[in-house]
Amino acid sequence: MNTTLSRRRFLISTSTALGTGALFHETQAAEAEPIIDIHQHTHYHGRTDAQMLKHQRAMGVTTTILLPAGKPVNRASTHNGKSNGLAAKTGGNETVQAMAKRHPKEFLFGANEVPDLPDMQKELEKYLKADAVIIGEQKFKVPCDSKFVWAVAEMAQEFDVPMLLHFQHNTYNLGIENFHKTLEKFPKVNFIGHAQAWWGNIDKKHIQKINYPQGKVTPGGTTDKLLSNYENMFGDLSAGSGLNALIRDEAHTKEFFDRHQNQLLYGSDCADSIGRGPGCQGSRTIAAVRRISKTKKIERKLLFENSKKLFKL
Repeated sequence: MNTTLSRRRFLISTSTALGTGALFHETQAAEAEPIIDIHQHTHYHGRTDAQMLKHQRAMGVTTTILLPAGKPVNRASTHNGKSNGLAAKTGGNETVQAMAKRHPKEFLFGANEVPDLPDMQKELEKYLKADAVIIGEQKFKVPCDSKFVWAVAEMAQEFDVPMLLHFQHNTYNLGIENFHKTLEKFPKVNFIGHAQAWWGNIDKKHIQKINYPQGKVTPGGTTDKLLSNYENMFGDLSAGSGLNALIRDEAHTKEFFDRHQNQLLYGSDCADSIGRGPGCQGSRTIAAVRRISKTKKIERKLLFENSKKLFKL
């Protein structure tokens, strides 16, 4: 038996008792309806590993995928170092691997590196061989159809893991309107879109310089087209950009969930240290998915089934 796949299946079928009182009842619900969070970070804005662990449990998440930063370097792709630590003081490859080793029933980990470093592929290979399940979060100032992104995609293809990209206008993974070129060049790689330019472009009338647009959505934007035209394109619901996109026009979101129900994945990307209440964007996103989904089947796809399938858990 493939031990890696066996381990991942074990992770998804197991949840951990969390204590007594409210947390105990939340755990019982989580065991009945497990949740996979594909987007979380170690050391997020100074949050401790213990706080992050409690945060995930409080949200009812049963399996978390930790996304590391690349190594800190001073070059144009990291905005001369300003974007090191994913611009959020997040931990690197060794930190996410260590957390997953300490809590193997609850955490999986990814691999990451600055895409234009000469030893990038070697660094990714080290952690992919150690059971990293994803490459990302790729959050660097390079064109999204550049040789640098393609070099990272080569590793995703070789190790058969998804690749998650942060799209932000004139800031990270530039030129989302050209990403179809990458999808066509690597049809066997599953790409996951995330962040401001990804979620802003659900709207056909999106003004690119606006990171958190408000108001009614006109269907047919770049993101809508990428999801419709490419089976290897997926969407990460995480962060303030994801939540904003879901709640700005819930009538649109209901139909968006319906037509892309097999390609949307729950992620939190939440730096909160408690894990519930109005300050926890991750919990608010879970609530939005449950409220807006047309059917229970769609809700479970977004919160669990799609990630289970994509990550072969």
